[in-house]
Amino acid sequence: MTIRVLIVEDEENLAGLLRRYLEREGFEVHEASDGEAGLEAVRRVGPDVVVLDWMLPKMDGMEVLRGMRRFSEAYVVMLTARAEEVDKIVGLSTGADDYLTKPFSPGELVARVRAMLRRSRGGAHGGAREVAEEGELRGFGELFVEPGRREVRLGGEEVSLTALEFDLLAALVSRPGFVFGRRQLLERVWGEDHFGDDHVIDVHVANLRKKLDAAKEGAGTRYVRTVRGVGYRFEGS
Repeated sequence: MTIRVLIVEDEENLAGLLRRYLEREGFEVHEASDGEAGLEAVRRVGPDVVVLDWMLPKMDGMEVLRGMRRFSEAYVVMLTARAEEVDKIVGLSTGADDYLTKPFSPGELVARVRAMLRRSRGGAHGGAREVAEEGELRGFGELFVEPGRREVRLGGEEVSLTALEFDLLAALVSRPGFVFGRRQLLERVWGEDHFGDDHVIDVHVANLRKKLDAAKEGAGTRYVRTVRGVGYRFEGS
């Protein structure tokens, strides 16, 4: 099956360069040069991956991302000239899967796209998949995780998680009390060949905690503990 990639980028030279690299790798490539056209192209093309620039005419990348997340689960790589951590956090919180700060190598973009595609959007990778295949309901006080159905309940209410958030939680609950380093979690959830910034984990863990807190105040930090300088562990007791 041919993989469709949509490039939403107003810099014509960069868009053309990325197109050539992606087409050389066998991808079907589509382009849009502004945010409104990009959002319409997501509906029309149904891409598997969207390479989305942050600063676009008519509608910026954040607006495009928020809009497409209402109907599309395509992987999204954000391109930005802004290196501030707050920008990265906002982008990932809105639903981006990865980011690249300009300037970057087109070869690095292709490698990241391929790494994302090896990971099923609807499932987990590595350790998280092992938990999902067990399909058993696991209970920790008021928190229940059912990997087979990819459902989480807290205090009797379902907690709506993204695929990445669920996979992170599934990986953590697979070994309660065990301290997972950021790189370990990246390999288990994103795949062994992911080579992006380790701190992408922090953003998704923060989002996971917020959703647990929304269901029951204090649950986020109660269940998902930070181990300073190392990573995270799940506290099941």
